[in-house]
Amino acid sequence: MTTEEGWARSAVLIANPQAGSRERQPVDEVVALCAGLVPHLDVVLTEYPGHAEESAAKAAASAADAVVVLGGDGTTREAASGLVRSGRAEPPAMLNLPFGTGNSFYREIWADAPWRQVVTKALGGAGPRLRRVDMAHVRETGALALLGAGAGLIADALEVAQGMFDVQGRDRYQRAVARLMSAYTPYEGRVSVDGEIVHEGPVTLVNVGGGRYRAGRFKLLPHSVVDDGLLDVCVVGGEMGVRELAGLTHDGGHLGHPGVTYRTGTRCVVERTDGRPLSFEHDGELCTAGSSRYTIDLLPGVLPVLSPAVPESGR
Repeated sequence: MTTEEGWARSAVLIANPQAGSRERQPVDEVVALCAGLVPHLDVVLTEYPGHAEESAAKAAASAADAVVVLGGDGTTREAASGLVRSGRAEPPAMLNLPFGTGNSFYREIWADAPWRQVVTKALGGAGPRLRRVDMAHVRETGALALLGAGAGLIADALEVAQGMFDVQGRDRYQRAVARLMSAYTPYEGRVSVDGEIVHEGPVTLVNVGGGRYRAGRFKLLPHSVVDDGLLDVCVVGGEMGVRELAGLTHDGGHLGHPGVTYRTGTRCVVERTDGRPLSFEHDGELCTAGSSRYTIDLLPGVLPVLSPAVPESGR
């Protein structure tokens, strides 16, 4: 395959061959398309946790123009962390392609456009279109979050989904939520935004971000914009049943219902007040720190991301 070269002179393609998409495209097909657009292309197949982060940091050190990430939200978050932690004042621009379970960040930027079209648009042409995307820092673990963080149901469903091997892609997480519907028990918790307690009592879930979608389908933060310099925080108290919540979050209809709180800020503290470990995740990765409290701090505009024309604000 030959394609007209674009603006990037060098790029690194980081691919996770273990990512969970049912309709995964062969890595060599993606490589062939990228190679037709970029004169110098290095390819890395991840082999262990953290490999994508290491590879992205090396790409930044080598002054590559772009990093293409072929994987799910977890792999994308790793690569983003490597770019931001590299210390380079202007790290390579990131392009992620949907090769995982939820692919929520891809949907956030590209609205599920066909990946071949996206590669050609992002890497071709005279110059890139960039969005300076916010990230967040989880103080207790030191991790950087890209898409967002969640506690309660959102993390428990992720744990259930990891044990499901008969279904792939976004259906896996939706099936996991369905399994939890009949017998889910809220936890006792507290959520603060910029020092103000916005909820205290039974909690079904907390989502902090970041992107509007989690697991690619659940629109938990319908007003969120990835580059507006704010964390959006949604807290669903114990008043709302899981079955009702699952239906409403497909289009953001849960906002305005009793027990649902929505705030924005630059720091969010999520706690479990009965002393037990809080079920917590970020970017589809379960946290095993065993803490009952997590602090999420905004890192505004730290990640350059290849994108289409900047959309209108979601607010």
